Amino acid sequence: MEIFYIVVFGGLAAIVAGLELSKSNKDRINTSSAFNSFKNNYLLVYSLMMAGDWLQGPYVYYLYSTYGFGKGEIGQLFIAGFGSSMLFGTIVGSLADKQGRKRASITYCITYILSCITKHSPQYKILMVGRVLGGIATSLLFSAFESWLVAEHNKRGFEQQWLSVTFSKAIFLGNGLVAIIAGLFGNFLVDSLSLGPVAPFDAAACFLAIGMAVIISSWSENYGDPSENKDLLTQFKNAASAIASDEKIALLGAIQSLFEGSMYTFVFLWTPALSPNDEDIPHGFIFATFMLASMLGSSIASRLLAHSSPKVESYMQIVFVISSAALMLPVLTSFLVAPSGVKGGSISFSGCIQLMGFCTFEACVGIFWPSIMKMRSQYIPEEARSTIMNFFRIPLNIFVCLVLYNVDAFPMTVMFGMCSVFLFVASILQRRLMNVAEIHKSRSQEWSAAKEMTSEADPLNP
Repeated sequence: MEIFYIVVFGGLAAIVAGLELSKSNKDRINTSSAFNSFKNNYLLVYSLMMAGDWLQGPYVYYLYSTYGFGKGEIGQLFIAGFGSSMLFGTIVGSLADKQGRKRASITYCITYILSCITKHSPQYKILMVGRVLGGIATSLLFSAFESWLVAEHNKRGFEQQWLSVTFSKAIFLGNGLVAIIAGLFGNFLVDSLSLGPVAPFDAAACFLAIGMAVIISSWSENYGDPSENKDLLTQFKNAASAIASDEKIALLGAIQSLFEGSMYTFVFLWTPALSPNDEDIPHGFIFATFMLASMLGSSIASRLLAHSSPKVESYMQIVFVISSAALMLPVLTSFLVAPSGVKGGSISFSGCIQLMGFCTFEACVGIFWPSIMKMRSQYIPEEARSTIMNFFRIPLNIFVCLVLYNVDAFPMTVMFGMCSVFLFVASILQRRLMNVAEIHKSRSQEWSAAKEMTSEADPLNP
């Protein structure tokens, strides 16, 4: 393996270790033992859930190809997954508010285990069913668990700021360390033990079953709005009304869709971007490097969220601008660096530059997740949390389906340029969100002050 990859990985590892070891009391939030027990239980479950997800990711395309399916058929399977997440996942995820978040989390485990079982069949129809089940599970993963956490955190009377501790640790572990370990474990099962490409899916099912057992035995149930007189259509109307009537929620949804849409597009494009002439690149090692960069971002986020200043609405503007610049690098290198006409070989000079930019983008992803979770906990009403969060994923899934369908229709530089523009727009919307939130806060303070003055002037007429 080229020394370049080792230097990048080692440099990131040293920075992450340095950040974690150098944390002072000012960079940490003092919490209670009861909260730490609650947090560790959630982190255990979340890590097991993410292990079940990360084990599958690197081998889905490879498994389909070993069954003899071509690029077009595999693309249809992927589109089915995102389409399922948009249609069925929105409905199932929204039921969490009424039927219970714990129940929805268990449903995620069962649905994803069934999806893993379908991978044993080479029949296209059964694999399609598995993708549909996987799409539903994805919606539950990104709504039910966070909704349960926020509601349970508030129900137990923990301080609001402590939520950021759980969010940043969940991303550091679930989207960083667990992803790296899962990638290495999957590689061990497939390559070292020669168990075949279906082995990571069996391992994922085992981790999901263990996580489900922990949920059943240790989680209590909580709801958004359990009132019996509200059907699913009424829930959708209330969620849509909340988004339409509160500019903060609408802006938050737009920001999330723009960033995550760019992120998923990047997932499809980074391999051909780094190997345009079929260069021999270590995909697994590069993936582990990206996850390490994400850990760096979550470590930075934990420090930022531990302080009252700068506020999350403020520093995220800078994060979006940096991420926009990072994904503009492939466009710039296509103009500034002469392309190599040699087929194969090692990574090119422009590929090295792009890899550094992609690591920067992944660090921004690591900052984004706990920060967007923090803002969602502040602005999304509890009674419709899961429903609104799944509404946010509708434009995201439409966008990803369109990208997958037209991935060969546009040059790669156009795709990266589009993502860069989207991220810059997200920074503008983030600034608008900060201004709207400040105006709302000042008006609330003025209203409270006026009410207090009225009460003092006429105590008999409050």
